[in-house]
Amino acid sequence: MNAPAARKRSELAILELRALYEQYGYREFRMSRFEEYDFYAEYRSFLQAENILTFHDPSGKLLALKPDITLSIVRSVKEGASLPQRLCYSETVYRAAGDARSFREIPQVGLEYIGEIGLYAMCEVLSLALDSLAALSPDFIMDVSHVGLAGGLLAETGLTASEQAKLSACIRAKNAHELAALCAANGVHAALAEKLAQLSGLYGPSHAMLPAVRALDVNEVTHAAIEELSALCSALSHAGCGSVNLDFSLLSDLSYYNGVIFQGFLPKLPACVLSGGRYDSLLQRMHKPGGAIGFAVNVGLLDALGTPPEAYDADVLLLYGTDPEAPEALRRARELAGAGKRVSVHKAEGGAVRARETLRIGAEKSR
Repeated sequence: MNAPAARKRSELAILELRALYEQYGYREFRMSRFEEYDFYAEYRSFLQAENILTFHDPSGKLLALKPDITLSIVRSVKEGASLPQRLCYSETVYRAAGDARSFREIPQVGLEYIGEIGLYAMCEVLSLALDSLAALSPDFIMDVSHVGLAGGLLAETGLTASEQAKLSACIRAKNAHELAALCAANGVHAALAEKLAQLSGLYGPSHAMLPAVRALDVNEVTHAAIEELSALCSALSHAGCGSVNLDFSLLSDLSYYNGVIFQGFLPKLPACVLSGGRYDSLLQRMHKPGGAIGFAVNVGLLDALGTPPEAYDADVLLLYGTDPEAPEALRRARELAGAGKRVSVHKAEGGAVRARETLRIGAEKSR
């Protein structure tokens, strides 16, 4: 008898994370594998994928395999809809590989909170991001930033958008030497250049970093960002949600995100497994009310860690000996399934099925 294949880490994560989000009232969002290409082309600046995979349907219409879920979720919000809307998903996105001659299927689980984004909404989403990482590994790292801090400092330079983008690239790379050289070449005041250099090097637990962050306050934009970040970290700590690190080299596209942004990492994985942030500008562009904040977990990365050591094929292995015992086996299987158990019914010894508990019809002795 062949044993059923053990579930992959990605499959287990999808089940666990969706159950977590549903506990907080997030409804499942489902979509087709493809959309009309024109939709993605219109909002290409909001996409992480540079290349969109396209094909023609039988009528000749140009379609695209979905490279993103958030765009479709925001578009689904109807005029006059009751807000906030809490939506979660488990979908696969399709993106071109690095050589642009092949593509990758990326299974994602995530959620979006759409409506008025106050302190509670941000805390709820970040706490669920922390819970998501904790469900995947106890040894996770969560890095948090706020685009308003870098945005406010860069605005003070008075440089063009293209020159500010070069400074942003140095901050992301933590390249203080090149950052200083660019500031000097463009006549940025020495005190402001020093604050930008300090920003790029800040990293550590939020309670230890916030005093240093406050020293970087230069205008209304940076002040609002610092106050929001401080309130957020304080609320998460008060709720016992776990610790976060502040990392201002985490500097995503300023045209997409407009507030808090964050990434999550797990041991032995080379890339972030979770990423998200606040993106009110997308809703404004699509003429939707309110703001939005959310995140996605790239569960496909988890399979590189191998099969979970404690994985089970079923909660209960139910064994029966003869055909006269089959009706009772069916009755017990339905009873156990109704109680929320995953049941695998087999005749005789059950092969190599891995179960938390084994029951035998008749004797029904646990082992």
